[in-house]
Amino acid sequence: MTAPTFYVGLHHPHRAAHFPRACISINAVRGRRKPVDCPDILLDSGAFTELERHGRYRHGVEQYAAEVRRLHDEGVLKITAAVAQDYMCEAWMLAKTGLTIPEHQRLTIERYDALLACDLPVTIMPVLQGYAPQEYARHVRDYGGRLKPGMWVGVGSVCKRNADPMSVEEVLLAIHAERSDLRLHLFGLKITALRSKLVQDLTATADSMAWSYAARKSGRDANDWREAKAFADQIAAIRPRFYPRQMEMTL
Repeated sequence: MTAPTFYVGLHHPHRAAHFPRACISINAVRGRRKPVDCPDILLDSGAFTELERHGRYRHGVEQYAAEVRRLHDEGVLKITAAVAQDYMCEAWMLAKTGLTIPEHQRLTIERYDALLACDLPVTIMPVLQGYAPQEYARHVRDYGGRLKPGMWVGVGSVCKRNADPMSVEEVLLAIHAERSDLRLHLFGLKITALRSKLVQDLTATADSMAWSYAARKSGRDANDWREAKAFADQIAAIRPRFYPRQMEMTL
């Protein structure tokens, strides 16, 4: 299998002109009128920022849908897919909302259903949520027939696990056991996890803004598109490795 297709995450939409594909948050383009010169945009719902900072979505599904429609109809973005408004399931995120993992999973599906009902002219990406591998498997079953064969589906609550690639592998294997046909997208995946051969084999696409954090931490410009380009090039050149237990695994 080939390595995942990478969508570089960007703070500033106009920087996308330097890339063949990019992941941009709705929060960065809400109200924007000037077209973004990039042929392949994954439009993120801004879920992480909304829940982390506010413990809720400040914009309802209908408001999100209206802005997605406007961005498409006015030619501001060439949207390949818009991500549904999901609910992350890390313990610290649950503390922000005061809800449980099953409630976050239920709300994630409810918002996906509501967004589909808006009949948008772009593909809507559903998101699988959970924390333990079996919770992701359960969420796959909860979606049921909503997940069409070969569908492009996001996998949430993995971005903080990059230091432990095998925990990412366990989640992907649990999903794969339920629906091996799904094309999985991982949000915020960093190089450590992407080095895993198993992660590469089970992932169709991924995005990340890790380049920005690394640049800022090193005292460089965290918004310089050349930093993003260097990071994207580094990911493209990754040589996959087998972690010890993978040697005994077969898909």
